[in-house]
Amino acid sequence: MRVKRPIVSLISIVATVVVGLLVLNFMPSEKKIDTQLTRQYDTNDPQFRRSLGVLLGPPIIEGNKAEVLLNGDQIFPAMLKAIREAQHSINFETYIYWSGSIGKEFTDALAERARAGVKVHVLLDWIGSIKIDEASMEEMRKAGVELHRYHKPVWWKLTRLNNRTHRKLLITDGRVGFTGGVGIADKWRGQGQDEDHWRDSHFRVEGPVVGQMQAVFGDNWTKATGVVLDGPDYYPALPPQGSMAAQMFSSSPTGGSESMHLMYLMAITAARHTIHLSNAYFVPDDLTVQALVAAARRGVEVRIITPGKIIDSDVVRAASRERWGDLLKAGIKIAEYQPTMYHVKSLTVDSLLVSVGSTNFDNRSFSLNDEANLNVLDADFAKQQEVVFDDDWKRARPVTLQQWENRPWTDKLSGEIAALIGAQL
Repeated sequence: MRVKRPIVSLISIVATVVVGLLVLNFMPSEKKIDTQLTRQYDTNDPQFRRSLGVLLGPPIIEGNKAEVLLNGDQIFPAMLKAIREAQHSINFETYIYWSGSIGKEFTDALAERARAGVKVHVLLDWIGSIKIDEASMEEMRKAGVELHRYHKPVWWKLTRLNNRTHRKLLITDGRVGFTGGVGIADKWRGQGQDEDHWRDSHFRVEGPVVGQMQAVFGDNWTKATGVVLDGPDYYPALPPQGSMAAQMFSSSPTGGSESMHLMYLMAITAARHTIHLSNAYFVPDDLTVQALVAAARRGVEVRIITPGKIIDSDVVRAASRERWGDLLKAGIKIAEYQPTMYHVKSLTVDSLLVSVGSTNFDNRSFSLNDEANLNVLDADFAKQQEVVFDDDWKRARPVTLQQWENRPWTDKLSGEIAALIGAQL
């Protein structure tokens, strides 16, 4: 039996509308920053600090201490020690949590503390934790861990899958906080010595800014559960622990998705001398490219480290390399890390500002994911991070403009194709 042409046309129209609505629902709902920032101050101007606190919020506060932890051999023992020593509360939010030896260690440590009467809250992204086994989650829940998976798919809200919590936060007793790039998976074990052991940085924090870290966790916990965490077990009085000025801020498509993008643009626009950027997924938009080029043209030394051929997403690498032309022409130095997957997310500007956390340099982090970054304004800490950056630079292979222009046609084609889906990367 032949289907009449009007019916076929109607079906085609309905299908087109449905597909269009799906595409629109998976796109960011908030307006994006569409104008390049005007340079009104530099990083040593008090206005820079005021603007960071007012435009991004919360305020920058004094009296903090931050310690860098390099790779799994330093990161995991420090995090597990904090968990095992917790007496009142543990709040843990992460993207990647996979089954494996390190996942087992975290599961056992969290479950043990819950059995001991500590209030343990674990928030895992549904997509990022898809490789965790049911037995691990059941072990934690039986022990008394409050475990939830962020944006678990339901048929009437499938678009929520595109909004993931990419935050990496661990806060114990409301006094000690951790943030950075590491996920809970065996890929992060070791010292970044080979392809099976990734290079990453994480940070242990003490001082009043830990209260801000706790508030960032609490924001998503309330979104996921409807429960507000409050009281001295979560927000104790926090006396100064060091001399660093710091700020913990967050972004989310449900409120302030452009905060991360704005922060990076503000820092780049204010830079006077140096910009050292380490990022696992470097796919800058036009505004960011313009800001970096403008910085280079006014004499700022700009160096960027990205992953090389060892990367967990070839599409991201292709999209990244497609964006390098104007940067290289402006004299910006870009190098690809060689020993292993480079998962670091760190920005150091003018030996003063250090921004670390979960944020990648791409549209997914700027517009689609929930992210959290720690900003530290401290010359000694910044110089320490520059030493780490220089050490990574020695293990990276610089890419020249000529090499980029003469890359194989297959790489160029891959980059053009990847650029078509850049908004989702």
